[in-house]
Amino acid sequence: MVAIETEALTKDYDLGFWRRRPYRALDALTMTIEEGEVFGFLGPNGAGKSTTLKLLMGLIFPTSGTARILGRPVGDLEMRRRIGFLPENPSFYDHLTAEELLEYFAGLSGLRGEARRRRVAESLDEVGIGGERRMTLRSFSKGMIQRVGVAQALVAEPRVVFFDEPMSGLDPLGRRDLRQLMLRLRDRGCTVFFSSHILSDAEALCSQVGIVVQGRLMASGRLADMVAFELRGWELVVANVSDAAKEKLHGRVAMTALANQRYTLELPAGDAPDRLIQSLAAEGVDIVSMNPIRTTLEDYFVSMVNAATPRDLDGMPRS
Repeated sequence: MVAIETEALTKDYDLGFWRRRPYRALDALTMTIEEGEVFGFLGPNGAGKSTTLKLLMGLIFPTSGTARILGRPVGDLEMRRRIGFLPENPSFYDHLTAEELLEYFAGLSGLRGEARRRRVAESLDEVGIGGERRMTLRSFSKGMIQRVGVAQALVAEPRVVFFDEPMSGLDPLGRRDLRQLMLRLRDRGCTVFFSSHILSDAEALCSQVGIVVQGRLMASGRLADMVAFELRGWELVVANVSDAAKEKLHGRVAMTALANQRYTLELPAGDAPDRLIQSLAAEGVDIVSMNPIRTTLEDYFVSMVNAATPRDLDGMPRS
């Protein structure tokens, strides 16, 4: 079943005071996302990611085009009971505790009594909020507020959850926990749609991605199909490199000095690394590691950004 679909979804804003002019924040976005997918919506700052999420949440209205979630139009009450949303910069009633805040949101979702208390406790446990749940939110760090925001998005056990820049404010442990949570949601059959410009997270989590630049969808599809991951060369990390060995390597391979008297050597894909390794070993060089160099999502992303058509000064894309 299709979880999210958009058809030529477009949003224009009027800028200026005396002489108003149009600015296209989103230009004819068309995409389809199946249920149970982790979909990464990627793009640089100002690309239209947050605009898309606001349109899907019904917080703003499109200039043209349509969007449907779980087969129902945006704004349908039955559909809204089955989705969760984390905005980019969540702001909550800071005089409430995390527990009180989630009980409020759970009540808005229709949960009552013991079922509500159980879901609140489960949601806070899932995002790693322990004894702090009885502290007021004004005493929370940005990362802790982000965790509470994730919990409120999940409290009603949604079938589709939308995260806008969910890694914002999280430390490395928090990012790892959220990545694991997204994968658990996927395994339960929940669809996860998240916007981000942290490409390593998308590459680790997503089965599908969409890349939006200047309001236009530049590429969309399965990550394995979009990024060929072809071999581009080899990277060797070596140590104990004598001057004689350096002299032999000069001009043959790209060599970069690292800390602790270590060096990286880069070989083209066509060169067999085993011969070089044998030659280095004969010179007494220690091989620390060897890794293939492959095309990454970051490489693909940068190529899409560079290929984007520049906008005119009024913010409307050129044809």
